[in-house]
Amino acid sequence: MSEILCITVTYSPGDTLETFVDSLAPNGFPPGRVLVVDNGSTDGAPEAVAASHDDVTLVRSPGNVGYGRAANLGTTMATDDERWFLICNPDVVATPRTIEALLAAARHDPRAGALGPRVVDPDGTVYPSARALPSIRTGIGHALLSGVWPSNPWTRRYQQRDVSKSADTSAVGWLSGAFLLLRREAFEQVGGFDPDFFMYFEDVDLGRRLAEAGWTNLFVPDAEVMHIGGESTARSADVMITAHHRSAHRYIAKTHPGPLWRPVVAAVGVGLAIRARLTIVAGHRRRA
Repeated sequence: MSEILCITVTYSPGDTLETFVDSLAPNGFPPGRVLVVDNGSTDGAPEAVAASHDDVTLVRSPGNVGYGRAANLGTTMATDDERWFLICNPDVVATPRTIEALLAAARHDPRAGALGPRVVDPDGTVYPSARALPSIRTGIGHALLSGVWPSNPWTRRYQQRDVSKSADTSAVGWLSGAFLLLRREAFEQVGGFDPDFFMYFEDVDLGRRLAEAGWTNLFVPDAEVMHIGGESTARSADVMITAHHRSAHRYIAKTHPGPLWRPVVAAVGVGLAIRARLTIVAGHRRRA
């Protein structure tokens, strides 16, 4: 019996799901179990992959319940022997020995609650997957200036691109949920993903709560995955932009509670809503 349970959440993922599952084989996975928790796909991809792979189990969520809630559902189906959760997007490709490298780092550091690999785009560009936790000041600077001045100090402070490009294993504020090895003990101690985040920022929030509970978020560059991009996200760009900005506001509200912060949080919410609308309009103009 494997000690790792792999969980991927799908919503009409297309061919990316099979590519993802096939990339697990050079990592010795199977014999591990793979749960595909489906949020209401209509393309038939989850059913096809489950039918053609003996170690893939299809689990249907009650509907499109969001990423974190669906991932949490998958973790409730773990056996007693499965002490690690590998939670992944279906649009990544794991390079050989990625899981082995993550496990080795986890066993070396017993306080590592979450471990993430280097994430690269298909052209080889390193994605900043190991970041600092955002403050209001950093978040506002990043939101306002990242599109027109990508190298501004607030974006640099938040994205920590030098860390993601480094060859050194290092503790960070949070790790991208695209491919995340989680120590079951740590994940269950903090209550898993916050289901109030429908999509985006559930990984930021998890990293924050793990750190507050005394666990480490560990970036492991010896492990690497390629992010090939999801078909469902590409088809629903406007919805994803709106969801991202709403989740950002939810995160700020959650981390800055109380009446003194209420006017600031409200103002940030208005600013994020305007930014989301402007981003959508700009995208439509580029596609026109």
